[in-house]
Amino acid sequence: MKRNISLSVLSGLMLWLAWPPMPYTTFLLFIGFVPMLVAMENIIQSESVRKGKKIFWTTFLGFFIWNTISVYWVFNALKEGQSNWVIPVTIIPYSLAPLLMSTCCWLYYRLRRFTKRNLAFLGLVCFWVGYEYLNQTWDLNFPWMTLGNGFAVKHKWVQWYEFTGVYGGTLWIWVVNIFAFLVYSSMHRPRAKVTRLKQILAFGLIILLPIAYSLYRYRGYHEETNPSNIVVVQPNIDPYLKQGAMSFSQQIGILSHLSDSLGQHNTEFFIWPETAIPEPVNEDAIRANNNFQAIRHFLGKYKNGNVLTGAETYKIYNSRQTNTSEPYDPQGNQYYDRFNSAVNIENSAEVQIYHKSKLVPGAESMPFGDALFFLKPVFEHLGGATGDYGIQAEPAVFYSQSGIGVTPVVCYESVWGEWLGTSVHKGGQFIAIITDDAWWGDTAGKDQDLDYAKIRAIETRRWVCRSANTGISAFINQRGDVVQQTNWWVRTAIKQNINLNSELTFYVIHGDYLARTASFLALTGILLIIVIKINALRKRKNTIKA
Repeated sequence: MKRNISLSVLSGLMLWLAWPPMPYTTFLLFIGFVPMLVAMENIIQSESVRKGKKIFWTTFLGFFIWNTISVYWVFNALKEGQSNWVIPVTIIPYSLAPLLMSTCCWLYYRLRRFTKRNLAFLGLVCFWVGYEYLNQTWDLNFPWMTLGNGFAVKHKWVQWYEFTGVYGGTLWIWVVNIFAFLVYSSMHRPRAKVTRLKQILAFGLIILLPIAYSLYRYRGYHEETNPSNIVVVQPNIDPYLKQGAMSFSQQIGILSHLSDSLGQHNTEFFIWPETAIPEPVNEDAIRANNNFQAIRHFLGKYKNGNVLTGAETYKIYNSRQTNTSEPYDPQGNQYYDRFNSAVNIENSAEVQIYHKSKLVPGAESMPFGDALFFLKPVFEHLGGATGDYGIQAEPAVFYSQSGIGVTPVVCYESVWGEWLGTSVHKGGQFIAIITDDAWWGDTAGKDQDLDYAKIRAIETRRWVCRSANTGISAFINQRGDVVQQTNWWVRTAIKQNINLNSELTFYVIHGDYLARTASFLALTGILLIIVIKINALRKRKNTIKA
């Protein structure tokens, strides 16, 4: 048993070393699961009882190590918490995904009991992809650790994400690991030398062929010339000091000055970060807002200029129109919704608003409503904001006066490839990510966030213009190359002539088809396991009666 635990720990450490932003160890993704698969096989072949339970908890340890070390930075946002029980409850962000991962391994074992090993491996892959798809769709969504994200620092290896999205990477990793496990297992059994060499050759080809095609696609990909001048601003304002320590007008002044320092007559977009407009804005009266008027005044010298900025906005209703709306007045005659918004302001009365819809669980939405109300004091510190924000049902596209379409993305949403792809499908010609990663401090969190943006560029073949309050802001081209980036915690601005693109990739058109297919197969496998289990119980019951 100790050996199996050691193997699980080894897998956890290997997967952590392979994870972004580690630059030189990505190859470990191809063998990171092998020790854990060996441990699972040892348990299955042993004479011990309760094998499923042992597999579950043995694998959980490795997954917990991998997840905890990779996203340790989530704890940074809790530094302002004062409650004595805050630290124990922080186990939740680190343990939920490992529990689901271990469930996949347990389901593999259950399937393995009545099917051949290769078919059970197919089930394992489907269970895993199904878990990842669940983890981006339910209330406790946290798709940060989707396996395909692991290639973010080696984006030249996965140019084919334009066809598959990140789930293609997940499938690739699992197929290679399973094949590596089979090769390793064959080393301990008598087998012809030629057969073993064929296995090793096949293992190498499974790795090298996708990389070879990707490098060929990378070198052969050329952007069509369709330039647009963009300025990205990084004001570097401490988010904990936005309210009160610095006046709203002073903050807008900093943003305008930085924009002016690089703006030119043909600049189309000035991109400001998440909640750059620090004062809550009534959407129905936004044109009368002092900050809005100051931005309009700034744009006076830029004929075709737009300011795409983050803002906290709200809408007032005469009745409860949404599940997230709250009473606006003590009498309950009016209700209101708050939104973490992206706003596009131009040299006209036109204002376009998009409401962030992929919300951070707890920080911006309470998972499962009132069921987890007791966690709200802790969740309030995850990401800085608190309470239930409103959302909108579909992604949006902002259009400039000259007809340029831009996909607005607010912070956490940048991890959802299909969501961004839907906006691109509607007409987005480049992607604007606005975020504030200051909550996590100078940790791997901000680096991972930047790395993942490369994947969005490849999936959609769109430039990504990323404005982060305290960094890292960047321009990323259609191949996923970071063309420019800022330093952390520096007040600055950068500009770039990007190329707009209107062509649609296979992934943009079809979305997460791999994940949906695997999820269907996973559900089929689970139903099969349940049916067989019920039949076994019935047979046992009938035997006892007889």
